[in-house]
Amino acid sequence: MVTTTTQRLLELAAATLASRDETLLLRLLEEANELYQQGFESVRGAVANRVAGVSPEVLVATVSAAGLPCDASQDRDELVLLLALSEWEMTPAAMAYSEMAEDAARRGVCLIPEG
Repeated sequence: MVTTTTQRLLELAAATLASRDETLLLRLLEEANELYQQGFESVRGAVANRVAGVSPEVLVATVSAAGLPCDASQDRDELVLLLALSEWEMTPAAMAYSEMAEDAARRGVCLIPEG
């Protein structure tokens, strides 16, 4: 049985809630972060393909219509990134990761080491 990114992130989020071990929690968060990045990259690629033939003016208008702050001085890659991020953050996979990361942070576990 093949597990999708969304399924695995939901599994990891559930495991995080049940985990009391900080080391295990960090490992779960690391795996989830990798899946989050893979999922986002997939969405970014799909968005880039979808807007490949769109003029810069129409792309700026599309980003603005999505309710995202932007201006004509931003390059195409930035605009694609904004659109992709807005789409990705609304997916169940991204939402599961966000909840997981927030829960871990409340328990003092974070992927960014303290300096």
